[in-house]
Amino acid sequence: MVNGRTVLERFPAGGPRGSWPAEEFAHARRMEGLPAEVVMDLATDAFLVIVRGEAVADAAA
Repeated sequence: MVNGRTVLERFPAGGPRGSWPAEEFAHARRMEGLPAEVVMDLATDAFLVIVRGEAVADAAA
């Protein structure tokens, strides 16, 4: 966990046109009850699927 966030998965920003793998992954996690969201990491040019705070631990309990 960094800055109160847990990174669940990373996706390269240069994905195939019309494909949104980070959004699809985040949606699947939200369907499982995790408040996942997609953010852009400009330093690595990647989309990160994250959960803020203690939500991962709360969902696992």
